[in-house]
Amino acid sequence: MHDSPKDDSLHQPHDKLFKAGFSDPANTAALLKAELPGELADLIDWSALTPMPDSFVDSHYQASHTDLLFATTLSGHDCLLYLLFEHQSTEDKHIALRLLRYLVRIWEAYEKKYPGSTSLPIILPVVLMHNARVWQVKPRFSALFDLPDSAVEHLRPFLPDFRFHALQLAQMPFEAIHGTPTGILILRVMKACKLERLLDDAVWDDQLFGQVPEWVLELVLRYILGGDIDKAAFETKLQSIQNPQARRTAMTLAQRYHLEGRQEGRQEGRQEGRQEDVIEALEIRFVNVPEGLQEAIREIDDESHLRRLHRAAIQCADLEAFSAAL
Repeated sequence: MHDSPKDDSLHQPHDKLFKAGFSDPANTAALLKAELPGELADLIDWSALTPMPDSFVDSHYQASHTDLLFATTLSGHDCLLYLLFEHQSTEDKHIALRLLRYLVRIWEAYEKKYPGSTSLPIILPVVLMHNARVWQVKPRFSALFDLPDSAVEHLRPFLPDFRFHALQLAQMPFEAIHGTPTGILILRVMKACKLERLLDDAVWDDQLFGQVPEWVLELVLRYILGGDIDKAAFETKLQSIQNPQARRTAMTLAQRYHLEGRQEGRQEGRQEGRQEDVIEALEIRFVNVPEGLQEAIREIDDESHLRRLHRAAIQCADLEAFSAAL
């Protein structure tokens, strides 16, 4: 089903690791079947889960959000499962508003594809939050309104509302993460990254290492190597792997990483300087630059692209126009 990753660098590593694992319907089905309310999960045909190719995330949030859409049926009716993966560092009180925009885009795409349809498919939205601490957000759109107590019941029929299912990795103990071995390992390592615990035993689970495909193990180890870890401690962890195939894969990757590191280190300083030049130009012109947009710029490591972005930051009419150049 999957080949070994062709891209040896992890540009936007959280997104790549998430999509690599959860684009596979089996991994998404195993996670959501365990996490959605049981009565609802029982109505969904998990064996028919089919990935859809489109993304609906705003361009300037693409460095801190990614999404997956799946089609299936619920009690025999068309149903879409929308999984939004969110990993920005600051709490987003209005995440339900952006989620509503994405849901509307999905329905509009459906309407365009099936112009003769007289109804819209059900969409079940799930937000997977990848943060170090729990976000205090209510998973209901109507919670965003400032309603007078005396008029709540009168206003309710006039207001849009929906719930989304929130999965917060910060709330989930490592051992309580459900799913396939691939899904569990990916979510454990992403949780550990936010907690700066990439070398914990919860990640270095020899049984899990032996159950995942080689390409998954390689991607996970590369993700770990890209984090802020003690390289000597990482080498010790490699020596502790008991599964022979997993150990060989890990050792090979570590040797290749050392060679790459010597080559990439010379370029890194120049790239970081160009990234900050782009952000500074935007701040001078527009003052407030969204954190998601800043993160997107810092993820770019192509020098020619950064030079083009610097010119765009100076010349663009607004932030939306700049985002289109990313």
